[in-house]
Amino acid sequence: MSRIVVSDVVKTWGAATAVDHVSFTAEQGQLLVLLGPSGCGKSTTLRLIAGLEEATSGRIAIDGRDVTNLPPSERRIAMVFQSYALFPHLSVAENIVFGLRVRRVSSQDRAARLKRVGELLGLSKLMDRKPAQLSGGQRQRVALGRAIIAEAPVCLMDEPLSNLDAQLRHEMRAEIRALQQRLGMTMVYVTHDQTEAMTMADRVILMRDGRIEQQGTPEELYTMPATAFAARFLGTPPMNLLPLAEIATALPVHPRLAGLDAEGLLLGVRPERASLGRNGTGVAATVEAVEYLGADTVLLCRIAGAAFSARLGGHPPVKSGDRIRLCWEAADQHFFRRADGLRCDPDSPARGETRATLASR
Repeated sequence: MSRIVVSDVVKTWGAATAVDHVSFTAEQGQLLVLLGPSGCGKSTTLRLIAGLEEATSGRIAIDGRDVTNLPPSERRIAMVFQSYALFPHLSVAENIVFGLRVRRVSSQDRAARLKRVGELLGLSKLMDRKPAQLSGGQRQRVALGRAIIAEAPVCLMDEPLSNLDAQLRHEMRAEIRALQQRLGMTMVYVTHDQTEAMTMADRVILMRDGRIEQQGTPEELYTMPATAFAARFLGTPPMNLLPLAEIATALPVHPRLAGLDAEGLLLGVRPERASLGRNGTGVAATVEAVEYLGADTVLLCRIAGAAFSARLGGHPPVKSGDRIRLCWEAADQHFFRRADGLRCDPDSPARGETRATLASR
């Protein structure tokens, strides 16, 4: 078993709180992503799991064992850092087996493990090279190899792809995910990149200001964001948020149901759910810019003074300055309270009740 349970963990430095009563579980064999902007507490949370930081309060358990006060060496974990942390004077082979040497693993066992890891990561022909002779992707594979060769049931990764270019990040995302599934390891992966989270994770924990904003599968966070922050953080372009009262009469289904106050609500619509209106239907918009992406075109518009992005297929005959109308289905509308950003679901049995249970704030 390699289940990780983080229970009500707090980390403070003086008066500053970096991690604020965080609780979650990473199930055995699961790839869990800690996602959020810089300074949200995701890396600190990872370091608390690793034992590189000491929790102010709370409990951390790995494989059913309380490791809250144990040093990293006794937690049976492997870690991959953002900087790779390779020894420049050692060869690829020596970097990978360094930890095994420190733990006095026999030379025969080291050689057998090194051979397996080299074949697994495509490093077999690079074993005699030094880190300076490797590309960024190859260095990342060496860092992965050093973590894998330990055969620890838990692997922690702190933004391991941030130093790579876009193409390499795309390739390494697929490699890391395939490797994690093949080895069946439990992995906690920190990133600020929503694409990494959406394409790799079994479960995503979105953090903000040291707290968990929302947690769930990538699909759950995307299709049912619990807060306006979650709605805006995921998606390219992000979800549009409009003052509901100013456009309510032009919507496909009038949302002012019992218990809903349009004045206090924001309307959310994903850019890809919008389409060009015909025969005068839809919400009036002014096109400010057109971004042609090949398969898609993003129209940057203004609706009732608020910014609105529409992602349309192909290359529609629209140019900057045009007055257009935009439509979307009633089912594609999301509602959030302006005061605190919490989701407000008009279709719930108690109309107007917030979906605060989706967030752990």
